[in-house]
Amino acid sequence: MATLDQKSPNVLLQSLCCRITGKSEAEVAHQFQYAVRVIGSNYAPTIERDEFLVSEKIKKELLKQRREADAALFSELHRKLQTQSVLKHRWSVLYLLLSLSEDPRKPSALFAQALPRDAHSTPFYCTRPQSLALGYGDRSAGLSASVGTSGISSLGVYTLNGPTATPQSLLASQAPQSAAGGGQPLGSRLAWALPVSCSPSTALATLATRPPLGPAVPSSRAIRPRRDGEKTEAALVRDILYVFQGIDGKFIKMSGQENCYKIDGKVVLCKSLRDTSSRLSELGWLHNKVRKYTDVRSLDRAFGLVGQSFCASLHQELKEYYRLLSVLHSQLQVEDEQGVLVCTESSLTLRRLLVWMYDPKVRLKTLAALVDFCQGRKGGELASAVHSYGKTGDPQMRALVQHILSLVSHPILNFLYRWIYDGELEDTYHEFFVASDPNVKTDRLWHDKYSLRKSMIPSFITMDQARKVLLIGKSINFLHQVCHDRTPPCKITPASTSADTPKDAAELLSDLEGAFQEKIDAAYFDTSKYLLDVLNRNYLLLEHLQAMRRYLLLGQGDFIRHLMDLLKPELVRPATTLYQHNLTGILETAVRATNAQYDNAEILKRLDVRLLEVSPGDTGWDVFSLDYHVDGPIATVFTRECMGHYLRVFNFLWRAKRMEYTLTDIWKGQMCNAKLLKTMPELSGVLHQCHILASEMVHFIHQMQYYITFEVLECSWDELWNRVQQAQDLDHIIAAHDIFLDSVISRCLLDNNSRSLLNQLRAIFDQIIEFQSAQDSLYRSALEELALRLQFEEKKQQREEEGQWGVTAEQEAEEKRRIQEFQDTIPKMRSQLRILTHFYQSIVQQFLVLLMTSTDESLRFLSFRLDFNEHYKYDSSENGIFLTSICSEFAPKKMIIFLHLQGQRAEAASVARHQPRATAVGHLTPR
Repeated sequence: MATLDQKSPNVLLQSLCCRITGKSEAEVAHQFQYAVRVIGSNYAPTIERDEFLVSEKIKKELLKQRREADAALFSELHRKLQTQSVLKHRWSVLYLLLSLSEDPRKPSALFAQALPRDAHSTPFYCTRPQSLALGYGDRSAGLSASVGTSGISSLGVYTLNGPTATPQSLLASQAPQSAAGGGQPLGSRLAWALPVSCSPSTALATLATRPPLGPAVPSSRAIRPRRDGEKTEAALVRDILYVFQGIDGKFIKMSGQENCYKIDGKVVLCKSLRDTSSRLSELGWLHNKVRKYTDVRSLDRAFGLVGQSFCASLHQELKEYYRLLSVLHSQLQVEDEQGVLVCTESSLTLRRLLVWMYDPKVRLKTLAALVDFCQGRKGGELASAVHSYGKTGDPQMRALVQHILSLVSHPILNFLYRWIYDGELEDTYHEFFVASDPNVKTDRLWHDKYSLRKSMIPSFITMDQARKVLLIGKSINFLHQVCHDRTPPCKITPASTSADTPKDAAELLSDLEGAFQEKIDAAYFDTSKYLLDVLNRNYLLLEHLQAMRRYLLLGQGDFIRHLMDLLKPELVRPATTLYQHNLTGILETAVRATNAQYDNAEILKRLDVRLLEVSPGDTGWDVFSLDYHVDGPIATVFTRECMGHYLRVFNFLWRAKRMEYTLTDIWKGQMCNAKLLKTMPELSGVLHQCHILASEMVHFIHQMQYYITFEVLECSWDELWNRVQQAQDLDHIIAAHDIFLDSVISRCLLDNNSRSLLNQLRAIFDQIIEFQSAQDSLYRSALEELALRLQFEEKKQQREEEGQWGVTAEQEAEEKRRIQEFQDTIPKMRSQLRILTHFYQSIVQQFLVLLMTSTDESLRFLSFRLDFNEHYKYDSSENGIFLTSICSEFAPKKMIIFLHLQGQRAEAASVARHQPRATAVGHLTPR
């Protein structure tokens, strides 16, 4: 007889089959063929190869049989075996021993045991070519031993520690003692039947031959006689397994009209089996819904990376679901080969499928609801939809959604990290919440190129975090493209660990207010601080801001006064006769003659003269303006709109300053001519009237200048400077500057709401210019008359010194006639001044009324200061009497038109009634 080593493997295998079964070689032919198939197959086993776990199971089996001494002896022998190198595959030997000892009552237990398979077992699908239609992933790779934290294949209640139950554990759950356990969940009872680290396929293999812990629930077919033509439950189980995969069975098919799986009405079935089959068929409908969504969206490239991640998460869930179906198919195939009856304790029944598929059905319902809720969404909007669906009290559903969210948010977090650490935005499918406009030029990069897509902001990212993320990347691009700063981003802020895997993304999402917020804040503060340092150090941002205050807002007093003195001869000329190069030369002279010469050369070279558009009748005062050229990074703060606001404010301040300058000239004229005109007593009343009106105007302009200079400009500037010093990013500086300009515009009466106030103020300014012209005309006439009188007296004295008569009668009469003619013009001058005074006071009265009704408290206080003694209190009766008395002294038509222009229609009608010739123009409307 040949030795054992010389025998072929087939002979050894046949001998092993005979030894195990206790039968002859002819009787074990079927088992021998099956063993050859097993050894020659390329199945990917899913049994966990844990030697310690198998040894512990063996000891537990010995303890259950009350063989404590054998358990101790086995433990000692296993310990000695581990210290020796006699066997290389100790786990295989232990597992074989365990399998042989599980059910000694059945001689063929080893071959009745289900062969471990996964969802990609090739021989199984060769025998069932249409049983599964898988199209995901790598079919050649075997699945892992455990299901994982997101698997649908949990046959009991899903927990975070992995799969918790298997189909065969239902036998234990149906034991009477477990049923008496009260309200304990069925899934938990199923989970007790297996070790924690056991996989479903291993559980099915190890528990297939385990004796039941209690009497099995008999099948309905075992206690009720079958009718003629009635289908067996085994045939329905096979159909149901096909339906689970979305494949029409022999008896259960998809109804296109009702959009559900229905059993053919011609099939003879009892009501309980029909109802149970209908309930189980819902899994197929749910599977089709999820599968259809993934099939369509997986081919849609425009769905983006976030959408593809969502589809990948659904694929992963479906793969776990297919693993469960693979186990069930394997069990069904073993039953077919071994001839196991439906009524036996280890067979697949509809009731058991209903229990085992409860948790997978819940998970498929969740996925189907997610698919419905996410229809038409992409990018951050899709992530928000998934995140909102996780706000539930069900821990299993919340864990499932959190796992899907970790996969979906992974591309978004990659976008985010690349944006805040490198300033790069590669968002081909517009999924990220930061949008870029490639058509925007560099000078508008900060304002217009980058923006937030609010619909794409995930709900787990706050608006403040999204704004900071936008600013970080925008600052990096601004430094590189506008400031031409070549500092690498890693030197500006150290790059943190990114979300390289979905697991990293899940950890980050679990601590949104901690680690995630810290990363955003650190990058935000570092980048913003560096940008502000570059702007202040290299581009003198704060110095330019102060230059705007000194020159365009007339803060440099000595420079503005000297510039006015130098420009006066030029600006009194018509605007069409001005030349910009002449005015530019005067500007440079004013700079060299004042403290402005000590400013930075970078600032002085930007200061220039600008002439506004010329209208007919304009003088140089009306079109002159200072300009400040801005470019490069500082143009981001001083935009074209901001410079337009500065120009409006400068023109207003320049006009107010001109009024102050004009009143100073008026006062100097009065002081210089007061002594000269004392010899003309007939002018005392007119001159007194001029002094009173000039004093009123000086008081008004001084109060207005105080309000503009201190209450508006200085207070607003102080607020601006404090905000700029506290600014954390460039947006804060831009916002503070815009607030400053808006405040100055509105409080200087330059906004749309103050248009009526500004019109009244300009009318007052016009009256001051009119008064200057009237007074200059008065003094010119008076000085000419004074010069003639002095000349006459001088000639008279000279003739008397020569011994002649001083004057002849004819000369004396002519002198008296000339003096009389001059004296006759004095009432007209007085009336003109009285009209001018009345017009001025009436405009001031209307201005005060508008100030009192203003919503701005500072404007109401200004009205109190302008009329602190109620000098301008309106009295219509006195005005009417006054108008009546002067009608004969002033051109009625001119006065009526002027009253119309000032909105005083009642006074204009009064003048018309007292002057018949003016009736025709009494109803004129202003142009």
